Amino acid sequence: MTNGNTVVLVGNVTRDPELRFTPNGQATATFGLAVNRRWQNRQTQEWEEAASFFDIVCWREMAENVSETLSRGARVIVTGRLEQRSWETPEGEKRSRVEVIADELGPSLRWATCQIVRNERRGTGGDYASAGQAESKYRPESEPPPYTEEEEPF
Repeated sequence: MTNGNTVVLVGNVTRDPELRFTPNGQATATFGLAVNRRWQNRQTQEWEEAASFFDIVCWREMAENVSETLSRGARVIVTGRLEQRSWETPEGEKRSRVEVIADELGPSLRWATCQIVRNERRGTGGDYASAGQAESKYRPESEPPPYTEEEEPF
């Protein structure tokens, strides 16, 4: 993305993803993310903390995968863009909210491990089946690694 509106957040899921479908059948999932910051106050030498809370929105296959994979407390990395949404309440009050529309999302492996399960493709349109339906691993054991043992993978 080069539009100048890219955010990267690392934080903990504050509420289980909520999966919904638009009238035309497109999946969307939303969840909360808490991003904590900790620093030492130079005057008091005490540690201080602050938390920021964000609403994350996922679409299509990512929405389905997120709803089947994530739960409250999971530590994730989200890349996406900020988007402001406005609406009017039934009482006529104008409201708005800034959300993060996720482009990519994954687990943070700093303090946890995960097992990646790749979804099978559906049809020729590049769509993926729902997460968990395919049982093949991301890189099957029968497939050799893309590098030899003597060389580094990166």
